[in-house]
Amino acid sequence: MPPSPDTPDGAAIMVKLDDLLHERRMTLTELAERVGMTLANLSILKTGKAKAIRFSTLEAICRELECQPGDLLAYDTRSETA
Repeated sequence: MPPSPDTPDGAAIMVKLDDLLHERRMTLTELAERVGMTLANLSILKTGKAKAIRFSTLEAICRELECQPGDLLAYDTRSETA
């Protein structure tokens, strides 16, 4: 995921949903059904296009993937010009 254009230094929150799904051999569709989200909304989160996430959504994803929020999200401080 590229750095967010909203941050002048190029820092960004990275969503590592693909990695977690792959490790657990789960599809995005299966996760969407388990957490009660639409596939479209979960896809927006997965691709890093989401501007926010509710704690209840984060909790549901972490529960189904048996992970911690830090396993799902990472803060990338690298800038585009580095």
